[in-house]
Amino acid sequence: MMETSKSERLQKILASAGIGSRRYCERLIVEGRVTVDGKQIDSLGTKADPEHSKITVDGKPLGTMEVCLTLMLNKPVGVVTTLSDPQGRPSIKDCIPKEYAALRLYPVGRLDMDTSGLLLLTNDGDLAYRVMHPKHEVTKWYQAEVTGTLKEQTLQRLRTGVLLDDGLTAPAEVQVQGQRENRTVVLIGIREGRNRQVRRMFAAVKCRVVFLKRLAIGPLKLGDLGKGECRPLSNQELDELTRVLQED
Repeated sequence: MMETSKSERLQKILASAGIGSRRYCERLIVEGRVTVDGKQIDSLGTKADPEHSKITVDGKPLGTMEVCLTLMLNKPVGVVTTLSDPQGRPSIKDCIPKEYAALRLYPVGRLDMDTSGLLLLTNDGDLAYRVMHPKHEVTKWYQAEVTGTLKEQTLQRLRTGVLLDDGLTAPAEVQVQGQRENRTVVLIGIREGRNRQVRRMFAAVKCRVVFLKRLAIGPLKLGDLGKGECRPLSNQELDELTRVLQED
């Protein structure tokens, strides 16, 4: 295969075409799922000319494949985590920019209507499955404001596991951030994805959540993304997330 001055590493070409993160594209190559000009490629050192080479993934020409996209959304309170709502309530679909509307993006997990913060939207089914699968133990971090003062004994219950109606929770990471009158602000990290889990955990220790916001999913941080705004994950963020999901 002749290289030209425009030759680039194959994984970079695939990532630039929107197939997925650089690490995901490397995996496609190593698994022998990529061909260049009819030749199966399994070496990460391979280069090609994206303008003149015929590149396929799983037999499909590069230009005809659906672009994989993952967005980070700062979901506002009062918005439901569905793409449509029979009750006519605001949904996350209203937050997706029009230029991405045709990409069939779906939420990765859920945030209840009264919870704000980081929500992923993607059309990458493999990524969504791995983020949600319990075996990867991706930590989701929340900031919660709860009623009362949390004593050390209560914190230890949360850290070792709380018995809910669907079983004992996995140990959580909990840090007290401050006190506001008769309320406590805490940072809590959980590795499960049960329905309304954080609210139910605090209810089990006799505290009521009055504010809840998800700040991070694994290495992905909400940062200063505005309420109701969304943006694509960077290649670096996708690579970091992929690396976490590959860890045993």
